Amino acid sequence: MHVLILGGTTEGRVLAGLLAGAVRVTSSLAGRVAAPRLPAGEVRIGGFGGAEGLAAWVRQHGVDAVIDATHPFAERISFNAARAAATAHVPLLALRRPGWVPVEGDEWYEVGSLGEAAGLLGGVGERVFLTTGRMGLAAFAERSEWFLVRSVDAPDGPMPARVEVLLERGPFTLEGERELLARHRIDVLVTKDSGGAATAPKLAAAREAGVPVVVVRRPPVPVGVPTAATPEEAAAWVLRATDPVAGL
Repeated sequence: MHVLILGGTTEGRVLAGLLAGAVRVTSSLAGRVAAPRLPAGEVRIGGFGGAEGLAAWVRQHGVDAVIDATHPFAERISFNAARAAATAHVPLLALRRPGWVPVEGDEWYEVGSLGEAAGLLGGVGERVFLTTGRMGLAAFAERSEWFLVRSVDAPDGPMPARVEVLLERGPFTLEGERELLARHRIDVLVTKDSGGAATAPKLAAAREAGVPVVVVRRPPVPVGVPTAATPEEAAAWVLRATDPVAGL
């Protein structure tokens, strides 16, 4: 059995490790990170050329099932995966870590887009810790607030005029996030609802410091695509496909 994992996330790497040896695994990475952490099994880097290109690749390489383990905000590839799986007549599962939920003491402002987040800043804070990734900085380019931008790779393209870039890769610690908020005198945090534990300490640090958080809601999974919350659930789904009695 050949499984294609559309990866780039921690969950995708864990899933590849769980499946390696039991089935043939190919992980596809978008190539947007300069030095990605490579998963077990075969790896390809780069795009497919849309849904049609992905469907053609699936057919050409004898793929039996596709796992969409991309970032929760990688909306385009998720919808391309749904179209491609339907075209190629192979099963598709979306592996999505659970989103974050506010707890007592949080001051959250939930918005539907980066543009909405940028428009909200004027009434919330002036020193912004922006952790939405380097690809969405253009939405904040016209803002006058001071920004601390944290990303894995250096950003390019339009960005705020008053900005300091911090190149770091998670996981992050609560102690480190506390120190960062205090050192930079952060008074508002902007983040996407990516979920997961690796970057969650910033939320706890903001809660402790009384810093409000602007949270961009994640897009929905394409209609009709089943989901798994953990790599273990996804691995069980894949391994059922190797059972000629159970199937998918």
